[in-house]
Amino acid sequence: MADRIWLGGIYLKEEGGYKIILKSLNHYKKRLSTLSESPELKGAAGMFASVLQQQAAKTMPEIDGVSSRILECLGGGVSGGERHSNDNDGLGGLAGDVPFMEKALACYKSDITKAQDTGYEYFVRLVGDMEAATEDKDEIERALQNIGVFEGGGRQAAEIRE
Repeated sequence: MADRIWLGGIYLKEEGGYKIILKSLNHYKKRLSTLSESPELKGAAGMFASVLQQQAAKTMPEIDGVSSRILECLGGGVSGGERHSNDNDGLGGLAGDVPFMEKALACYKSDITKAQDTGYEYFVRLVGDMEAATEDKDEIERALQNIGVFEGGGRQAAEIRE
Protein backbone atom coordinates (compact mmCIF):
# COMPACT_ATOMS: atom_id res chain seq x y z
CA MET A 1 0.00 0.00 0.00
CA ALA A 2 2.92 2.34 0.62
CA ASP A 3 3.52 2.87 -3.10
CA ARG A 4 0.04 4.24 -3.83
CA ILE A 5 -0.25 7.95 -4.57
CA TRP A 6 -2.76 9.94 -2.56
CA LEU A 7 -4.80 11.82 -5.16
CA GLY A 8 -6.80 13.49 -2.39
CA GLY A 9 -3.69 15.60 -1.79
CA ILE A 10 -4.11 17.11 -5.24
CA TYR A 11 -7.68 18.09 -4.34
CA LEU A 12 -6.49 19.46 -1.01
CA LYS A 13 -3.72 21.64 -2.41
CA GLU A 14 -4.30 22.33 -6.10
CA GLU A 15 -8.11 22.52 -6.06
CA GLY A 16 -8.40 24.52 -2.85
CA GLY A 17 -9.91 21.71 -0.77
CA TYR A 18 -7.80 22.81 2.15
CA LYS A 19 -10.17 25.75 2.72
CA ILE A 20 -13.25 23.65 3.55
CA ILE A 21 -11.15 21.10 5.43
CA LEU A 22 -9.57 23.77 7.65
CA LYS A 23 -12.99 25.35 8.15
CA SER A 24 -14.43 21.94 9.09
CA LEU A 25 -11.57 21.23 11.49
CA ASN A 26 -12.17 24.61 13.15
CA HIS A 27 -15.89 23.83 13.40
CA TYR A 28 -15.13 20.36 14.82
CA LYS A 29 -12.96 21.92 17.53
CA LYS A 30 -15.67 24.46 18.35
CA ARG A 31 -18.25 21.65 18.47
CA LEU A 32 -16.16 19.58 20.85
CA SER A 33 -15.42 22.55 23.10
CA THR A 34 -19.15 23.29 23.46
CA LEU A 35 -20.27 19.67 23.76
CA SER A 36 -21.76 20.22 27.20
CA GLU A 37 -24.22 22.73 25.71
CA SER A 38 -25.45 20.34 23.01
CA PRO A 39 -29.18 19.55 23.13
CA GLU A 40 -28.22 15.98 22.20
CA LEU A 41 -26.44 15.58 25.53
CA LYS A 42 -28.87 17.47 27.75
CA GLY A 43 -30.78 14.29 28.57
CA ALA A 44 -27.77 11.98 28.59
CA ALA A 45 -26.78 10.20 31.76
CA GLY A 46 -24.07 12.04 33.69
CA MET A 47 -21.49 9.30 33.25
CA PHE A 48 -22.02 9.13 29.48
CA ALA A 49 -21.70 12.90 29.06
CA SER A 50 -18.54 12.87 31.18
CA VAL A 51 -16.94 10.19 29.01
CA LEU A 52 -17.79 12.13 25.84
CA GLN A 53 -16.29 15.32 27.27
CA GLN A 54 -13.10 13.46 28.19
CA GLN A 55 -12.84 12.08 24.66
CA ALA A 56 -13.45 15.56 23.25
CA ALA A 57 -10.62 16.94 25.37
CA LYS A 58 -8.29 14.25 23.99
CA THR A 59 -9.39 14.94 20.41
CA MET A 60 -8.83 18.70 20.39
CA PRO A 61 -5.00 18.49 20.23
CA GLU A 62 -5.40 16.15 17.25
CA ILE A 63 -7.42 18.82 15.47
CA ASP A 64 -4.64 21.33 16.08
CA GLY A 65 -2.07 18.83 14.82
CA VAL A 66 -3.91 18.07 11.59
CA SER A 67 -4.54 21.79 10.96
CA SER A 68 -0.86 22.56 11.55
CA ARG A 69 0.28 19.76 9.24
CA ILE A 70 -2.02 21.03 6.48
CA LEU A 71 -0.76 24.59 6.88
CA GLU A 72 2.88 23.40 6.92
CA CYS A 73 2.37 21.43 3.72
CA LEU A 74 0.68 24.35 2.03
CA GLY A 75 3.43 26.72 3.12
CA GLY A 76 6.08 24.36 1.78
CA GLY A 77 5.05 24.99 -1.80
CA VAL A 78 5.62 22.60 -4.66
CA SER A 79 8.92 20.78 -4.58
CA GLY A 80 10.89 20.89 -7.79
CA GLY A 81 12.30 17.42 -7.35
CA GLU A 82 11.08 14.01 -8.34
CA ARG A 83 7.72 12.96 -6.96
CA HIS A 84 7.90 10.14 -4.47
CA SER A 85 5.05 7.70 -4.08
CA ASN A 86 2.46 8.86 -1.58
CA ASP A 87 4.27 12.19 -1.25
CA ASN A 88 2.28 14.56 -3.51
CA ASP A 89 4.78 17.37 -3.05
CA GLY A 90 4.95 17.04 0.72
CA LEU A 91 1.28 16.29 1.27
CA GLY A 92 1.70 12.51 1.43
CA GLY A 93 2.24 12.67 5.18
CA LEU A 94 -1.36 13.86 5.51
CA ALA A 95 -2.77 10.71 3.91
CA GLY A 96 -2.94 9.11 7.35
CA ASP A 97 -5.08 12.02 8.55
CA VAL A 98 -7.79 11.42 5.94
CA PRO A 99 -10.17 9.61 8.35
CA PHE A 100 -9.86 12.50 10.80
CA MET A 101 -10.49 15.07 8.05
CA GLU A 102 -13.53 13.07 6.94
CA LYS A 103 -14.82 13.04 10.51
CA ALA A 104 -14.49 16.83 10.75
CA LEU A 105 -16.23 17.31 7.39
CA ALA A 106 -19.07 14.99 8.42
CA CYS A 107 -19.47 16.81 11.74
CA TYR A 108 -19.73 20.21 10.05
CA LYS A 109 -22.18 18.90 7.46
CA SER A 110 -24.30 17.24 10.14
CA ASP A 111 -24.43 20.37 12.27
CA ILE A 112 -25.42 22.49 9.27
CA THR A 113 -28.26 20.06 8.58
CA LYS A 114 -29.33 20.09 12.24
CA ALA A 115 -29.30 23.90 12.28
CA GLN A 116 -31.43 23.99 9.13
CA ASP A 117 -33.84 21.21 10.16
CA THR A 118 -34.29 21.87 13.87
CA GLY A 119 -33.51 25.54 14.24
CA TYR A 120 -32.05 24.81 17.69
CA GLU A 121 -30.19 27.87 18.88
CA TYR A 122 -27.15 25.76 19.80
CA PHE A 123 -26.64 24.52 16.22
CA VAL A 124 -27.48 27.85 14.61
CA ARG A 125 -24.96 29.63 16.86
CA LEU A 126 -22.38 26.88 16.33
CA VAL A 127 -22.67 27.03 12.56
CA GLY A 128 -22.78 30.83 12.45
CA ASP A 129 -23.54 32.32 9.05
CA MET A 130 -26.30 30.00 7.81
CA GLU A 131 -26.16 31.32 4.26
CA ALA A 132 -22.43 30.60 3.96
CA ALA A 133 -22.87 27.25 5.73
CA THR A 134 -25.55 26.22 3.27
CA GLU A 135 -23.14 26.98 0.44
CA ASP A 136 -20.44 24.99 2.29
CA LYS A 137 -22.56 21.81 2.15
CA ASP A 138 -21.80 21.31 -1.56
CA GLU A 139 -18.09 21.84 -0.98
CA ILE A 140 -18.15 19.44 1.98
CA GLU A 141 -19.71 16.78 -0.22
CA ARG A 142 -17.05 17.40 -2.87
CA ALA A 143 -14.33 17.12 -0.23
CA LEU A 144 -15.77 13.87 1.11
CA GLN A 145 -15.75 12.44 -2.42
CA ASN A 146 -12.19 13.53 -3.20
CA ILE A 147 -10.09 13.56 -0.04
CA GLY A 148 -9.77 9.79 0.39
CA VAL A 149 -9.00 8.89 -3.22
CA PHE A 150 -5.81 7.08 -4.12
CA GLU A 151 -4.20 6.21 -7.44
CA GLY A 152 -6.42 3.91 -9.48
CA GLY A 153 -9.64 5.42 -8.09
CA GLY A 154 -9.53 3.45 -4.85
CA ARG A 155 -10.56 4.84 -1.51
CA GLN A 156 -8.24 4.90 1.45
CA ALA A 157 -7.32 1.42 2.61
CA ALA A 158 -7.47 0.28 6.21
CA GLU A 159 -3.70 -0.24 6.28
CA ILE A 160 -3.11 3.46 5.59
CA ARG A 161 -5.43 4.48 8.43
CA GLU A 162 -3.38 2.67 11.05
